[in-house]
Amino acid sequence: MRFTTEQRLDDGVLEREFTLDGIPGILWTPGSAAAPVPLILLGHPPLGLRKMYPRLVARARHAAADGFAAATIELPGSGDRPRWGAVEQARVDLRRAVEAGEPVSAEIIDALVLPLVDKAVPEWQAALDALLSLPEIGGPVGYSGGVISVGIRLAVVEPRIVAAGFFAGSLVPRTMFEEARQVTIPLHVLLQWDDEGNDRQAALDLFDAFGSREKTLHANMGGHTGVPQFAGEDAARFFARHLRRPRAGADL
Repeated sequence: MRFTTEQRLDDGVLEREFTLDGIPGILWTPGSAAAPVPLILLGHPPLGLRKMYPRLVARARHAAADGFAAATIELPGSGDRPRWGAVEQARVDLRRAVEAGEPVSAEIIDALVLPLVDKAVPEWQAALDALLSLPEIGGPVGYSGGVISVGIRLAVVEPRIVAAGFFAGSLVPRTMFEEARQVTIPLHVLLQWDDEGNDRQAALDLFDAFGSREKTLHANMGGHTGVPQFAGEDAARFFARHLRRPRAGADL
């Protein structure tokens, strides 16, 4: 991991951009941390870090206010990373189906999502290796956001992730439902009930498939961009409950 830029935000959060094997990423750490802090990995859709930055930094600031570091990496085929022919074609096919008002086929979903999961998850694990080697980060680790299929795979294969907050989405390959049954960590799932791009029933079926004994579905009225502020506060309490270490001598 090589840090390329560093700046202190107005609330004291330290923001550092980095590259890891050519993959761009950003790390945010609290301004005043007396000991190594837990980490939240910030998932995001494949729209590019620059485009997603305003939302990512807002989420990172909230995490830092709770005493957590936050980090993200650029997804394969997004942002400044090389284009990915097969996935680019799947994106074209997806847009064509949506614009024509046609249902999105399972073939398009598989072509769009499965290669991304297969490539992105090992990259997230490599980033986690590097991040946990830093003296200011000590775990435990949470995952927050999308792509939900990436989060599912990480929750199954990465034992260092102890809790996850997912943004429900409908473009989930059927094979990921089988993986969802293997997820056992605590989950906090956010669903916008009237999301115009979301198949509500598919999202509910996926939630039902998760194998976690502790799983909570937070469904709110409104479209994709209408997530209420209190939904973020609920997610913050979820991560505080699962990532914050008990104080020495505190009652357990």
